Amino acid sequence: MEFEFSDRVKNLRQQVCEFMEGEVLPAEATYHAQIAEAGHPHFHPPVMEELKAKARAAGLWNLFMPDPQWGPGLSNAEYAPLAELMGWSRIGAEAFNCSAPDTGNMEVLARYGTRRQQERWLVPLLEGEIRSCFSMTEPEVASSDATNIRASIVRDGDEYVLNGRKWWSSGGMQERCKLSIFMGKTDPDAERHRQQSMVLVPFVAPGIEVVRNLEVFGYADPEGHAEVLFTDVRVPVDHILVGEGEGFAIAQGRLGPGRIHHCMRLIGAAERALTLMTRRAAERETFGQRLINRQTIQEWIARSRIELEQARMLVLKAAWMMDTVGNKGARQEIAMIKIVAPDVALAVIDRAIQTFGAAGVSQDTPLAELWAYARVLRLADGPNEVHLMSVARQETKRQLAGPTA
Repeated sequence: MEFEFSDRVKNLRQQVCEFMEGEVLPAEATYHAQIAEAGHPHFHPPVMEELKAKARAAGLWNLFMPDPQWGPGLSNAEYAPLAELMGWSRIGAEAFNCSAPDTGNMEVLARYGTRRQQERWLVPLLEGEIRSCFSMTEPEVASSDATNIRASIVRDGDEYVLNGRKWWSSGGMQERCKLSIFMGKTDPDAERHRQQSMVLVPFVAPGIEVVRNLEVFGYADPEGHAEVLFTDVRVPVDHILVGEGEGFAIAQGRLGPGRIHHCMRLIGAAERALTLMTRRAAERETFGQRLINRQTIQEWIARSRIELEQARMLVLKAAWMMDTVGNKGARQEIAMIKIVAPDVALAVIDRAIQTFGAAGVSQDTPLAELWAYARVLRLADGPNEVHLMSVARQETKRQLAGPTA
């Protein structure tokens, strides 16, 4: 594994860093103020379109897309340090058109979509003109096991009829959400992993009802997490991805890169928290001594740096393995980093919050928002416990098959 970034990545990293510092971080206050002024938590603030236009003009656009036909063709290992910088702000990724769930959906369309599907959906997503959601998770079942889903996809002549209740369809509350990738069962009697299929659904199709927004720790995320009811929703049969029975395989192919993208951004979020914590400790004085000189704070800073370096190395290894042996070959590393990155980020951000005191849990710092984001990612794309089970299963198999000494 090569730890030295290429000249191309070094240049992009410098550009992204300068854009984050010069454009994105200063725009955070305006972003939230415009949403508040609109009185709608899912309002799309004009400042985001301004950021996107500037990023695109600078050539910092769709950096996540590995397919050179549709993007810059960066590998996972090349994209990792760029995504980390985007993670310094919750609005960073969208400014570069690199935010979830659109990134995963675009990769699905690029990899599995027909030319017609790509022209209708992938192109406007790559242009940043529309948003999308991914409708897999269901409230009635444990969606950490995607084979549990109950939603149905039934063929009726030249159409599929969709029925089911989905939730945590992130992005589904925005008016700009025009596409849902819907996962349901086409054949409940087939082999367990061949029952599911994925269908592209215009999010304005008759029969789609956005029931409510799901709040996160009592707050409404701007992107929104929709609970959506699909009742006899009809789409043409050519809206299916690949074919019937391919849904589970597509989901596995989609979630691998999505998981590591989240982990990359979490490292950046935790880095920002460490910076804020250190600067706060250097400024504040209690009982005649600056916080930075107290042993507890020094230990927090040291442990945060150590843990972040360990997490970053594991992210880079997972990214490198995805590039060299594929997502399937890197599944253990992906599972491990999906456990490690949220836990490390939570620990570092929590120390920063403690250093700031009551200000740390208020809207006056980004720490509370970053903490909530990191905590959600112990659940999103599979809970830690499922990934631990996967790592244990793979490690047990490896150990029992290996030498005894």
